[in-house]
Amino acid sequence: MSERSIDVDLTRTSSGQVVKERIYKWLLFGCAALTVFVTASIIVTLAADALTFFSMVSPVEFFTGTEWFVRGDGGTYGVWPLVTATLIITVVSAIVSVPTGVAAAVYLSEYASDRMRSVLKPALEVLAGIPTVVYGYLALVYLTPALQWVGIPVSTFNLLSASIMVGIMIIPMVSSLSEDAMSSVPDSLRQAGYGMGATKYEVSTGIVIPAAVSGIFSSFILALSRAIGETMIVVMAAGLRPRMFNFANPLDNLLSSGQPMTAGMVNAVTSDATGGSATYLSMFALGLTLFTITFAMNLASDYVAARYQEEYQ
Repeated sequence: MSERSIDVDLTRTSSGQVVKERIYKWLLFGCAALTVFVTASIIVTLAADALTFFSMVSPVEFFTGTEWFVRGDGGTYGVWPLVTATLIITVVSAIVSVPTGVAAAVYLSEYASDRMRSVLKPALEVLAGIPTVVYGYLALVYLTPALQWVGIPVSTFNLLSASIMVGIMIIPMVSSLSEDAMSSVPDSLRQAGYGMGATKYEVSTGIVIPAAVSGIFSSFILALSRAIGETMIVVMAAGLRPRMFNFANPLDNLLSSGQPMTAGMVNAVTSDATGGSATYLSMFALGLTLFTITFAMNLASDYVAARYQEEYQ
């Protein structure tokens, strides 16, 4: 083969590679642009219908009202009973999931053998694949009677059962993301701790967890964002009765039924309200409020992760 023919083949190969790279580039750009388009479309849709709702109901009444009562095409639209129920479920689910998830992550990262980790981590993540309606069924049929059996006076529909089950549901997210953050900590830091005479427990709690705190905190925020947006568990276990937070008896809020924002959206869309009515459009106002809360939490997660991220050489 002559030198000229070799140059021609190399030129053709190079031009072919350039064309392929351009195709890959624009294909990946299209996928990225599609996600942005879908997100922007959701925001525009929520905002448009929410503005229509606020033309019927005063935003001041919606954001400061303490009574939520809808029937047919009318009612009273004060969002705070739904917000407080959502926050109760979020806080209690965090109490359940955060310590358990971090403890499981510490065991998987620091104590478990490779063989044990290969079995336990996939088994733990199977919980994330269980449909939420199953969790809701378990909370209503098994967890609530169990709480009543041990002497906790919960009603048939209550926020405590829903909160515990939501916490169980998000444990895999906390443990998996936290374990990934802990596994990224260099072994040199662990060996330095052992060289100073520290025990495995002291290394885990005094070195590994502080070094991975940004990733662990991000897992908390993402898991709690998932808890805020949970629907089926709270619809089935918490009930559909909007109740304002009782400051005189805080425990009563857990033992009685409540209606989080997601349940309020379900109630609005499944009621006998006609399309275009204030009750129907309240679903979009609730959706926009919920989106704003979760978006703010994700921004906080990104800020903390960037602010406290450890850089290793």
